[in-house]
Amino acid sequence: MFETPSQNINGLEVMIEKALFEKLGFTSTTIIRSKEELQLFVNENPFKDREDTSKSKLNVTFLKNKPDIKIEFPYHSENKGFVVLGIHNRIIYSTVDLTRTKTPDLKRWLEKEFGKDITTRTWRTVVRILKKLNES
Repeated sequence: MFETPSQNINGLEVMIEKALFEKLGFTSTTIIRSKEELQLFVNENPFKDREDTSKSKLNVTFLKNKPDIKIEFPYHSENKGFVVLGIHNRIIYSTVDLTRTKTPDLKRWLEKEFGKDITTRTWRTVVRILKKLNES
């Protein structure tokens, strides 16, 4: 988390990606979202009555680029292990039934459909990040 007066999101992402490589020696996709964007998304509560439990995970996948969507939502995986509920402003929200599959199965599918410039977090993590942002 960081603050900046810059409105050049693409420039910031490139600068951070370059610094990660120069300082830490690895490449990583950087995806920036503002506190306001996260707040709007969390306020919508796209998971409604679904719960994050030991058997079912609620996931949020951030896309770096605007997707070319060819999928109807909700999208149910063939083995019924995960459901991609929808997309909101380059944020995909999905559930994983851990009794049928594992989160990496969802991530592989997401990379196949949307490319590798993505990152996935649990709903709980997104809510905790937003809480921390609101406290600062």
